[in-house]
Amino acid sequence: MAPQTGSTEKEAQPVSTFPQLFTWEEIRTHNGRGQGREQWLVIDRKVYDVSKFSKRHPGGSRVISHYAGQDATKSLLEDFRELRCAIEKMGLLRPSSSFFFLIFLHLLILDAASWLVVWYFGISLVPFLVGMALFTTAQIQMGWFQHDLGHCSVFSRPKWNRVMQVVVINLLKGLSASWWNHLHNQHHAKPNCFRKDPDLNMHPLLFSLGKTLSVELGKQKKKFMPYNYQHKYFIFLAPLALVPFFQLSIFYFTIKRKKWLDLFLFVSYNIRVCLMYIPLMGFNNFMVYYWLSRYLESTWFIWVSQMNHIPMDIDYDRNEDWVSTQLHATCNVKQSLFNDWFTGHLNFQIEHHLFPTMPRHNYWKAAPLVKALCNKHGIEYKSKPLLTAFLDILHSLKDSGDHWLEAYLHG
Repeated sequence: MAPQTGSTEKEAQPVSTFPQLFTWEEIRTHNGRGQGREQWLVIDRKVYDVSKFSKRHPGGSRVISHYAGQDATKSLLEDFRELRCAIEKMGLLRPSSSFFFLIFLHLLILDAASWLVVWYFGISLVPFLVGMALFTTAQIQMGWFQHDLGHCSVFSRPKWNRVMQVVVINLLKGLSASWWNHLHNQHHAKPNCFRKDPDLNMHPLLFSLGKTLSVELGKQKKKFMPYNYQHKYFIFLAPLALVPFFQLSIFYFTIKRKKWLDLFLFVSYNIRVCLMYIPLMGFNNFMVYYWLSRYLESTWFIWVSQMNHIPMDIDYDRNEDWVSTQLHATCNVKQSLFNDWFTGHLNFQIEHHLFPTMPRHNYWKAAPLVKALCNKHGIEYKSKPLLTAFLDILHSLKDSGDHWLEAYLHG
């Protein structure tokens, strides 16, 4: 039972003005889908009506709705709260201006170099491929940097992060900041939770992920794809599907949500890139240059973003406490200068999920403290070499495909 007492901001009002007890069955019915569409949250054993606040939530209304009818207490582990306080006192949540300036400078140099190579050397095979490689690298590094900005970990003031994120992802990458934040905030709220984590949107159209969902698909005799071969077609199909998905979904999202500034800015990006490259190489060569770069970038992004998640627990929302949810859905990759740069420091996925606003250059300092906390409470802290992490994606996909096939044939 969850006692309801206390008060909070106007938008998130206590359900009752006097002390009252609610059963979990009562709380779960207020999940935003029943009569009246009320949304209740339990925070520190107090029940709040967040129906109005959800529309104003800075992370988007869906972040709140994913927790409606559940216990949304940030952490049930007192030790984690103490760790959070210790990390704040150590200054690990303060960004380094020089670090992020160098990050921004290096991606601008890569972007300029991609054009200069083609401009100076022409479009024979070698400069064409070198320019494409530089363009791809610049774009993926911009992606990691805008991710930092989206988590408000680059500047001390959130407004500066939001403005700079629009510059980087809209004007330099040709995507939408509003669209990215809408999806990514949901991912952090419920990572690897089917129907709540947008990163699982390709399930089950292309892939069967996790034992529970794979067995369910098999028993329902659903076969959108030959999932028992998904570990073989993932390499080519996943990045190939992501390119049109990103391009089409940003138009759909910005028009539906009336994000006209975002739409104007990323359309401006495409016009600028065309004006820069088409005069140098012609339209047909530019199409090959641009879309092959996007495919390579997508491949890079898919392997890095999924190496920390696909091999971990994928299931329906089990309403675990916040810390356990993050730890069961994430793992790390060993640190090295190359791994840090290649992954945008997302090799420290555990620390990133536990401390989303922590600047990436401090993950390695927090990692031993997080590992000690996990060891104390018997929680597995997974960290593996980069190539092992890549191979584990394929191993996990094969296992899930085998579960699907077994249930499909005999379920």
